Amino acid sequence: MSEQPQITPSTRATATASGREQRVADTFVALADTLVDDFDVLEFLHMLCDQCVELLQVSAAGVILLDEHGGLRMAAASSERAELLEVFAVQNEDGPCIDCVRTGAPSASADLTADAFRWPRFAAAAHECGFHAVQAVPMRLRRQVIGVLTLLKADSNGVHDASTRLGQALADVATIGMLQQRAIGNADLLAEQLQTALNSRIIIEQAKGVLSVHSNNLDMDAAFTALRGYARSHHQRLSDLARSVADGTASIPEILAHHT
Repeated sequence: MSEQPQITPSTRATATASGREQRVADTFVALADTLVDDFDVLEFLHMLCDQCVELLQVSAAGVILLDEHGGLRMAAASSERAELLEVFAVQNEDGPCIDCVRTGAPSASADLTADAFRWPRFAAAAHECGFHAVQAVPMRLRRQVIGVLTLLKADSNGVHDASTRLGQALADVATIGMLQQRAIGNADLLAEQLQTALNSRIIIEQAKGVLSVHSNNLDMDAAFTALRGYARSHHQRLSDLARSVADGTASIPEILAHHT
């Protein structure tokens, strides 16, 4: 019988690091592949948030964008709690994410309880949502800021420097890709796409509510998972499917089957 190779902590760590590097590479490829003509901005931003949670050792992530009038709007989040917190930050104009998008510079708190004096309303809301540390990185190309990527942690030991750097790299790739769409088309393309995405988010919230009402115990996160899963498997735009759910023309049972 041939001798089996010995698995040591060192080889296990090497395999783990190699696997993570592959996931990072796959994520950048996926972000690039999504940026085709007429790409779905909302799906793109949700994928960005999900990959941040997957790769950066954070509990949740969210994106806030500047709309065509310079106002702030919550665009995407990896969970319902993160979405609620980002909406709260926009409504109250308080938090590291707001500072980040206004200044174009990263803003962070390793312990929001200790930093409550800086962002009193945001810190209290974050605590209610189960988050105790935050890192906000700008979605910016040179002087042009289009939004902010917010990384949230449930514990209060801050977001690691390596995760922050990778988060900034992901935000940079997303920003470059979205700005590139404007260069491909006309000067108003990006503004139109972002505004459409922000308007579509309202329809998605309505669709999540419809799916939740039509099920016995489906929460809003699971409702979104079902909506997104059905859209992907049937090659539909997320916003188009949400609109058909909201207006009652979609098959609710078929969509709900995708929530696991």
